[in-house]
Amino acid sequence: MSNPLLDYPERHYGMDHDRYNWSMLQDREPIFWPENKPLALWININLQHFPLSGEKPQAAPPGALTMPYPDLRHYTLRDYGNRVGIYRLLREIERAKATVSFAISGALTEHRPTLIEHLKSLPFEWLGHSWNMLCMQAGAVEPNRELRWITQTKAALEQAGDRRIAGWFSPGRLQTKQTPELLAQAGFKYHCDWVNDELPYKFNTDSGSLICLPSSLELDDVFVLSQNLHSEDSLEEQIKDAADALISEAQATSSGRLLCLNFHPWMMGQPHRIGTFRRILRYLLTNKGDLVWNASPSMIIEASGVHP
Repeated sequence: MSNPLLDYPERHYGMDHDRYNWSMLQDREPIFWPENKPLALWININLQHFPLSGEKPQAAPPGALTMPYPDLRHYTLRDYGNRVGIYRLLREIERAKATVSFAISGALTEHRPTLIEHLKSLPFEWLGHSWNMLCMQAGAVEPNRELRWITQTKAALEQAGDRRIAGWFSPGRLQTKQTPELLAQAGFKYHCDWVNDELPYKFNTDSGSLICLPSSLELDDVFVLSQNLHSEDSLEEQIKDAADALISEAQATSSGRLLCLNFHPWMMGQPHRIGTFRRILRYLLTNKGDLVWNASPSMIIEASGVHP
């Protein structure tokens, strides 16, 4: 006797949707990074604006304000990242000669213009990160409203940074059912929200193709330190273990691997955590420097050979 709950058009071998072609990692064509290095490294810094008040979002973002209004304790801690923590991270990035990207809330162009002007002077790629951390792309957000968040963010960042914005990183890695279509309509080339892979892949939408560049949730500093309640030493150890395992896997299979790390200035820019950030960069870029290609997200996508 058939079960009507199992009768739907997309039910077939592989995936139950057509967002991407189903494949196993070991069956794909090998990837060769520049200088034949086994591991590509993408380091992203999230620069976020948490409003003190506003309409309750469809879903709470990671790091959401949680106390009764006015939640000054959490608001000022998040603001600390854009006033203090980011500059501490930037000093370590410069010292390590690292390449990073910035996923930026569009509202920071209005609320932190001095910070935006400083970031503009640096040779790093920017990604859209919605308008602010109350603009959560989740649940039943009306499509025109979501499109307004996307296009407003893109326009503000492109004007303030005098550069083209090709990538999108949704707050909390959350999407509505129409987010990919809206990103394609707005002219984005890639997004970083789906964490179902470790390498870039073609992502289909009804408005054209995108690339998905998966950003690891498991190694996100907020996820590890704030949600899993692991120590800073544990975060460092996990990142080192991941790098070692991916390098070994790449060498064994003769195909490159990718390590994606995501940091937040209000979290890793604290004085008691900056040493952890410094040691992570030193391990990846000095100790393992001969094996690691540190690059921007667009450079990694281009080198992967994956095209929309």
